[in-house]
Amino acid sequence: MNFFRYTKLYLFFSGFVIVASIASIAVFGLDVGIEFQGGSILEIEYAKERPSNQTIQEQLSGLDIGLPIIQPIGEKGVIIRTKHLSGEIQQVREKLGSEAIEKRFESIGPAIGEELRGKAIVLTLFSLVVISLYIAFAFRKVTQPVKFWQWSGAAFLTLAHDVLVALGVLALLGKLQGVEITIPIVVALLTVVGYSINDTVVLFDRIRENLVRKTGVDFQDTVNKSLRQTLFRSFSISFTVMLSLFAIFFFGGETVRYFSLTLLIGIGAGSYSSLFMAPALLITWVGSRRAS
Repeated sequence: MNFFRYTKLYLFFSGFVIVASIASIAVFGLDVGIEFQGGSILEIEYAKERPSNQTIQEQLSGLDIGLPIIQPIGEKGVIIRTKHLSGEIQQVREKLGSEAIEKRFESIGPAIGEELRGKAIVLTLFSLVVISLYIAFAFRKVTQPVKFWQWSGAAFLTLAHDVLVALGVLALLGKLQGVEITIPIVVALLTVVGYSINDTVVLFDRIRENLVRKTGVDFQDTVNKSLRQTLFRSFSISFTVMLSLFAIFFFGGETVRYFSLTLLIGIGAGSYSSLFMAPALLITWVGSRRAS
């Protein structure tokens, strides 16, 4: 089976997804958690029936805590997000009453939040660049028909695709469900980068071996045979990992739900991009160079 009869279709689909993800981020924006903007988060669980959001808003009215964001969780729980609190937290507890049992309270100042946000962006970009440089170094001895920068460029675009897809979906969920970018989600994005590049390197390495052995009538045939040799392995690993992530998403609780969802989206996008987008880019670049 020739998987790369549809090379242009793979690249068109990838380009469409990237543009849609960028549009989602631009239109909806990324809601960041208190770790990156500063503020306080209070998680409580009611002993009896949970009151409505409006009732909780009325209980907290009059306090100097800004406009609280109230998010119900589970059957009796609720998360309240406010501006940075210090002594005001005791007043909040008193207003909520004795039936509101505190489960978690976190507070981060705005200066620390801004610093963490900057470090998260730098760390993500740094990981993409360093991995791309590693690919260029690892495949530097393969000069025909693929140049070292083409291996690296395909890997970089593949990783950027995976991160953008995950961020695009999170931006949409932020608009619809109030999902925020938190430190666990940043960790999930970095995990996606590491997982995705593993599949890419395995396929690239098989292509390199087959080029040395002169397997295939042309470069596209070599890439196609390499994909067929690695497809089952990559699919099996991704499938088992995603089964575990589905279990975490449905049964792991609210605190890890969007961490696992980010991994599911990223690994799903990464499996596609590593096996189809990255080799399609190589085939297109090599074909263009030969024609010139």
